Amino acid sequence: MFRVLTFDYREELKKIPHRPGVYQYFDKHDELIYIGKAKDLRNRVGSYFVNENQLNGKTRVLVRKINRISFTIVDTEIDAWLLENSLIKKHKPKYNVMLKDDKTYPWIVIKNEPFPRVFWTRQFIKDGSRYYGPYPSVGMMHIVLDLIRELFPLRTCNLALTQDNIRKGKFKICLEYQIGNCKGPCEGYQSEEDYDQNLSDIKDILNGKISVVTNRLKESIAAAAASLDFERAQLIKAKLDKLDNYQSKSTVVNSSITNVDVFSIASDEGYAFVNYLKVMNGVIIQTQTLEMKRRLDESEQELLSLAIPEIRERFKSLSREIIVPFELDIEENERIRFTVPKLGEKKKLLELSQKNVAFFRKERLLQYEKLNPDIRTERILKQMQKDLRMNVLPQHIECFDNSNIQGNYPVSAIVVFKDAKPSKKDYRHFNVKTVEGPNDFATMEEAVFRRYRRLLDEDQSLPQLIIIDGGKGQLGAALKSLRLLGIERKVTVIGIAKRLEELFYPGDQYPLYLDKKSETLKVIQHLRDEAHRFGITFHRNQRSRKTFVSELENIPGIGKTTVERVLTEFKSVKRVKEASDEDLKKVLNLKQIKALRTYFSETSLSG
Repeated sequence: MFRVLTFDYREELKKIPHRPGVYQYFDKHDELIYIGKAKDLRNRVGSYFVNENQLNGKTRVLVRKINRISFTIVDTEIDAWLLENSLIKKHKPKYNVMLKDDKTYPWIVIKNEPFPRVFWTRQFIKDGSRYYGPYPSVGMMHIVLDLIRELFPLRTCNLALTQDNIRKGKFKICLEYQIGNCKGPCEGYQSEEDYDQNLSDIKDILNGKISVVTNRLKESIAAAAASLDFERAQLIKAKLDKLDNYQSKSTVVNSSITNVDVFSIASDEGYAFVNYLKVMNGVIIQTQTLEMKRRLDESEQELLSLAIPEIRERFKSLSREIIVPFELDIEENERIRFTVPKLGEKKKLLELSQKNVAFFRKERLLQYEKLNPDIRTERILKQMQKDLRMNVLPQHIECFDNSNIQGNYPVSAIVVFKDAKPSKKDYRHFNVKTVEGPNDFATMEEAVFRRYRRLLDEDQSLPQLIIIDGGKGQLGAALKSLRLLGIERKVTVIGIAKRLEELFYPGDQYPLYLDKKSETLKVIQHLRDEAHRFGITFHRNQRSRKTFVSELENIPGIGKTTVERVLTEFKSVKRVKEASDEDLKKVLNLKQIKALRTYFSETSLSG
């Protein structure tokens, strides 16, 4: 039954029945923009016209464009499901999800002809031939086809092998007969009955009924041995071994699980990936993962409901049982039954499908991000924003670390990350000026105050995220300086404790623990480690320089002013040691040069 509505939805909703069906939305140009299914048409269509704030952004855009609604009533929800799929494929509406994969897959065909050939093709022709597949991988298809050709000698020529042509002797055997790949039906050396027996075994293999073939071969071996035809028994045994080897690699569950489809899904903001496994007698005979582009922020349940009929039609599946990861809003009937397994072999099958779809999604994402680095950066920043409960993206992050040895030569270092990557030109270090002795909290307080006092004075932008290397004490010291500057509410501040990688927030007694493999934690660890490296390097240089200055001032004839002049000229202790007398004469007299040489030869600094 078909109805067309003028667009006054309050009145027209009353005319839509509480029946299963498919609805269609048209815009002001009467162009079809969306197709959906429902087990209750009135309730489903009415749900689009609720308060706009209850809809996501994309759906609001769709609703604003609706100018006309039509619907088709069907008998069952399954019928609505199938009709929706066929209409979407036919009309390709703008706002409907579409499967992106439109490749032509290979099939194995048993040709409808005398002495049928078995070969692969990408063309599905309705000429009475039997088609098996499609195979999502050409490699997988060739493995099956090669096994068949190893086990059963079949003709590969395209001769018209009618009984009349064979009786008239129109054909001659070829090289394939000579090397044992064909039994020569073209000259009557093989009967149709014998040829058809091979085809029967081939059909069982292609249908996943490998145990039927192995049992038949075992019977043939026993019969050959009973008649003392051991050579034939050995040939059949070789076939059985090949088939057993193939089956051991193919069987993943109990062979009692027969004719089952398995689906799983993984998704992100823009795309979803659906994995499909076809299982016959415990053997996976087909597998494929397809990509879908989201149009209206559809849920995974909605996406999987759309993908299943499309994939089943593409792969010509008539399986009555469909294994899925969660309940779908689709009514079951005698033609189809959904199973959400909780344990056992079917659960293992679902987990295998889920591993496949997760791997495919990860690989596709990595491939896409290699071509679009900015996409990866945006994803990481969004994940950090979510994990760290921030209101803005942490595009500018700064991390503080203190370094000292028993309170001597205390220094602080700050490293800067922009768009989740080090910005080394913005790294800074501080010689502590106001702190006496080993006071890590006071050192942190001074460094944070000096850093952001300067940024404010120079009217520079503040970071969105500040990370303090330390626990609650260091975090409290940093927060004290931020309060003095009046910016504690303008930035997010967290502390990271090394032992358990705990993240502390001001005023929260409980730490936040992130997944050890999360990209957010990896970025924070990179910041912390980089701050520690930069701080330690600066601390060592300062300690070496100050030790050198202190020692040189004790050399007769060399005072503080002379030492500063030497370091200004040569920049480092190493360069002073390696300098020639001619170079040293620029800042020292001969007596001072001699004293300096004596110092290097007699002290530990000479190494």
